[in-house]
Amino acid sequence: MAERIADGALVGWFQGRLELGPRALGNRSILADPRTIDSRDQVNAYVKHREDWRPFAPSMLEAAADDYLKTDRSAPFMITAAAVTPERRDEIPAVLHPADGTTRPQTVREDQTPRYYRLLRAFEDLTNVPVLLNTSFNDHGEPIVTTPKEAITDFYGMGLDYLVLEDVVVEK
Repeated sequence: MAERIADGALVGWFQGRLELGPRALGNRSILADPRTIDSRDQVNAYVKHREDWRPFAPSMLEAAADDYLKTDRSAPFMITAAAVTPERRDEIPAVLHPADGTTRPQTVREDQTPRYYRLLRAFEDLTNVPVLLNTSFNDHGEPIVTTPKEAITDFYGMGLDYLVLEDVVVEK
């Protein structure tokens, strides 16, 4: 799936148990390539159906956080803002806040979400960027999907290209 994301696909990602809280952390996520503004614009317009200025957050390998973020702590829950290092800003424009260039990152370790970690690692192997655009798997104003049925329904109602439902890949 990393190859498809690197080629511009928008992916619904449904894995394991439901996460509790306000953020999708790799179990109920919509994923896209962070390297282009076009990814952000497509997710806002065709997937989330919301204003085009709204920012998205990055998921990144925890080991890469020092290279990308001006912070000295991990951020596994996507609840704090961080400045992005100047030398990395151009690599991940889709996950920068348009007003100030900050981001609200999630750092990912293998022991937290092994499959999501492997996807990030595969994306890094392809692109040299250990980051994915990550937003909650829901339409604007709707709750995050909780069941496979909801994931499939939302997949067909959104501008997603693929749905990864555990080990099953659905393509439109």
